[in-house]
Amino acid sequence: MNHKNGKIAQQIIELQKDDGTWGNVFHSLSVPTNRQPMTTEQALRRLKNLGFTIEDAPIRKAVDCMEACLRGERKIDNYWEKTLDWDLYTKLMLSTWIKIFEPKNPIALSFAKRWANIIERAFADGKYNNEAYKDAYHREFYRDAKGKKEIGFETFYVISLLQGLLTKETEDCMLDYMLNYDKGIYYIYQKPINRLPETFESIETSRYLSAIEILSGYHLAKEKLGFVVKWLEENKDENGQWDLGSKAKDNVCFPLSDSWRSIEYRKADCTERIASLIQKL
Repeated sequence: MNHKNGKIAQQIIELQKDDGTWGNVFHSLSVPTNRQPMTTEQALRRLKNLGFTIEDAPIRKAVDCMEACLRGERKIDNYWEKTLDWDLYTKLMLSTWIKIFEPKNPIALSFAKRWANIIERAFADGKYNNEAYKDAYHREFYRDAKGKKEIGFETFYVISLLQGLLTKETEDCMLDYMLNYDKGIYYIYQKPINRLPETFESIETSRYLSAIEILSGYHLAKEKLGFVVKWLEENKDENGQWDLGSKAKDNVCFPLSDSWRSIEYRKADCTERIASLIQKL
């Protein structure tokens, strides 16, 4: 179903600034204000879930802006976190979102390959080696660890960025690691991914699906995520539809339709999302 012309999409597009951003803050964990109802990252995530691609003008404008930032021609914002190498983290965030919408973008792909080199070395022995990760991280980015902690790879950004860039052997090990990692994928789902949500009709399931949607972009996803497909099929109703319940509405993944006042619209949105995921798996 086409949601691009819906009320939700149009409201987001109307908030986009001439420079391609949605205001002075990019990062989604930064609290929006009355002057900036949503961050640029929140807008990009929402528009992606509504079906927008690089072919749509708002996304093209945003990607061009992020590219300019990576080239050092402008700054994305003045937000800063002291405990991290924020310059590097900003490059990671921008490269990830550019690659999500434009997988072959040269500047984002070049940065992504550097992260792939780190992960290849971290899993070179067939399992994760944290010391190898730290060594590869500092070699690749020439960073001094003093006063700054390494950026962990178990995040939405790195896991999204690595899609299509790892050898089969490393991808196999990395996916097994992520499925068993006790904190899930940071920013997305904070529980082990190999453990299914206890209640299907819940916002937890929606967040869980977001993690699975990221992992579905890997070559070995069908092999690794068959248990998720089985679980989803078991939770279809008698009409072949899915319903995550009203509490799944988070204004990020849902709703897709302009309103959930009708249960039929809610079921249609849930079914559209889950059917699309199953098709990938």
